[in-house]
Amino acid sequence: MNRPFTFIWVAALAAVTGCTTSTPTASPSAATSAATQTPAGSAKPSTSMYPKTEKINHTDTYHGTQVPDPYRWLEADTAQNVADWVKAQNDVTFDYLAKIPFREQIKQRLTQLWNYPKYGSPFREGDYYYFYKNDGLQNQSVLYRQKGLNGTPELFLDPNKLSEDGTTSLGSLNFSKDAKYAVYTTSTGGSDWRDAYVLDVATGKKLSDELHWIKFSGTSWHKDGFFYSRYAEPTQGSKMANKNEYHKVYYHKVGTPQSQDQLIWEDKAHPLRLLFAGTTQDEKYLILTASEGTSNNSLYVKDLTKLNSPFVPLVETFDKEYGVVENIGDKLIVLTNQNAPKYKLVEIDLKKPQASNWKTLVPETDNVLNYASLVNGRLLLNYMKDAATLVRVHDTSGKWLHDVNLPTIGTADGFSGKKEDKTVFYTFTSYTYPTTIYQYDIASNTSTLFRKSEVDVNMEGYETKQVFYPSKDGTKVPMFITHKKGLKLDGNNPTYLYAYGGFNTSMTPGFSIARMVWLENGGVFAVANIRGGGEYGEAWHKAGMTPNKQNVFDDFIAAAEYLRDQKYTSPQKLAIAGGSNGGLLIGAVANQRPDLFKVALPAVGVMDMLRFHKFTIGWAWVPEYGSSDDAAQFQNLLKFSPIHNIKEGVSYPATLVTTADHDDRVVPAHSFKYIATLQEKGAGPNPYLIRVDVKAGHGAGKSTTAQIAEAADVWSFVYYNMGVNPFAAQ
Repeated sequence: MNRPFTFIWVAALAAVTGCTTSTPTASPSAATSAATQTPAGSAKPSTSMYPKTEKINHTDTYHGTQVPDPYRWLEADTAQNVADWVKAQNDVTFDYLAKIPFREQIKQRLTQLWNYPKYGSPFREGDYYYFYKNDGLQNQSVLYRQKGLNGTPELFLDPNKLSEDGTTSLGSLNFSKDAKYAVYTTSTGGSDWRDAYVLDVATGKKLSDELHWIKFSGTSWHKDGFFYSRYAEPTQGSKMANKNEYHKVYYHKVGTPQSQDQLIWEDKAHPLRLLFAGTTQDEKYLILTASEGTSNNSLYVKDLTKLNSPFVPLVETFDKEYGVVENIGDKLIVLTNQNAPKYKLVEIDLKKPQASNWKTLVPETDNVLNYASLVNGRLLLNYMKDAATLVRVHDTSGKWLHDVNLPTIGTADGFSGKKEDKTVFYTFTSYTYPTTIYQYDIASNTSTLFRKSEVDVNMEGYETKQVFYPSKDGTKVPMFITHKKGLKLDGNNPTYLYAYGGFNTSMTPGFSIARMVWLENGGVFAVANIRGGGEYGEAWHKAGMTPNKQNVFDDFIAAAEYLRDQKYTSPQKLAIAGGSNGGLLIGAVANQRPDLFKVALPAVGVMDMLRFHKFTIGWAWVPEYGSSDDAAQFQNLLKFSPIHNIKEGVSYPATLVTTADHDDRVVPAHSFKYIATLQEKGAGPNPYLIRVDVKAGHGAGKSTTAQIAEAADVWSFVYYNMGVNPFAAQ
């Protein structure tokens, strides 16, 4: 089961950045040369070109402070006047993008680059190995299976057939212990809401089971049914924005209607808790965790072999994290940061489960322990050292045996399997290392190449370096910088700086084919591992949480200044990007240092820091940000809230905001109100635009077609506003 659920609520525009998120596009003023010329028939946008956004007389009072909210009406995302406003904004944005002379060339190049087979790691279920494959331009990856590793692949589940336009995607997939059944979840239009269906594995036939209103949940089998979490069915018209309350855990038995599902756990006294249930591999124990935010949880265990056994509390507080890796008989192996900010493994004997009896299996080290798995009598531990992966192997007593030899500095993921498996698979990737699958033999500690990406790019022509730069308070912050070999440090290179900075989420090296358009045309790609993330454990995370959020912005600004001072680029050639919490980052730093950046790309961002907790799952972010309901926290939030710090008459970077109509994680009202404010107050000559995707959400499951279209618009916008034509020399 591992580390408890945390929101991977990072924007999934990974297409462009290749981290965990990506970015949008910008403004028409490109030319047929690298000079900053304006193409015939187009002009820099003026205030008059933007759709008129009505202002209403609405003011909120927070602890004696009055705060106007003239665009409050844009929060009603299902209202007709909001839909009309979105259409008008999109009309302006896409008309602007259409005037960029090389936009279609970028889209064609992206399509060409994208068109190669992409594979996922195989995993074993019964006599079959399953794997995902995308032929190249399929909207969604297809699930195949084969008998043994040398068998002939056969199609098992094709999500492309679930919708005509590729906007329905697979979520989780889990097989019963006997591999007789499989339950899979789907998302429509990128929403966090999930529907669940059951397959007969032997025939591939979908059974009558159909479950709805599942959210923030996996599925975990026990006998001929599974546990899952859901909310009550929302009222008509409220499913995309209303606050999610009263999470419940149910058990569904195959072949029965959802109305007959058994309620396993609820908490009527605490509506704002997230509840998750999972079973150990032997299905002996049901593990339940509850969380009041996106980190830290309580922990309970129930013995499923005993009729009507109670849930035994192991931890009832919410100040640390506890994730069950697996069990060995009556003992649980648990990953925790209790008295170990960089995490450790402990063993809990369920015959004497009191914390005083817990045994440390693998103590905390200087590196962050991301996760662990138990396979073939070995503990496979995935660590992070300066934001790159280190894998160590221990026996079940906790003794270190050896490390796994990885190809280079990068990110390795996987190393999971059944307890009895003798080999496991893992993927390895880095900024200049396309995702590659390896088969790892546990007994001999050897990795064998299993499948290599067939990318039509000569990666030998690029290099990545890691630097450490000082932030405002002297803290050393790591940053990865990737570019063509032989780059001239003349201060004139187009540069794209990305970061996230929150929720204990780490930005580790990863390959992105969409990013190659940027790199092959001389662009510099930089990722700053700023505070708020998990790169150095919980202390690094807390240094970027409330009330320390300004550290995140200072770290990012210092990264930009480093790139400028070291002559990688200049403010006129620097684009900044981030999604979700990273969208907040971009909005905040663009307000604080508009002189330092040419292009700003806030994607699906949290832009109204005074009201975020009033929508969907926003209340779970209060431990990270604070809440305007608290007087001191309100004052802190008001200092950096992107919407509330746009100043009249200031020229801000060329801005392309991206969001989606089905984003029920960070509701699009954040982006709507932000761009309306920026268009109202920001001075020229830079454009301030918003691109609203339809039938899309926070990012997960976005179709290939939509990813390519967005990436083409992003890069076009960036190049155009920098006055660079990427095809001028061709």
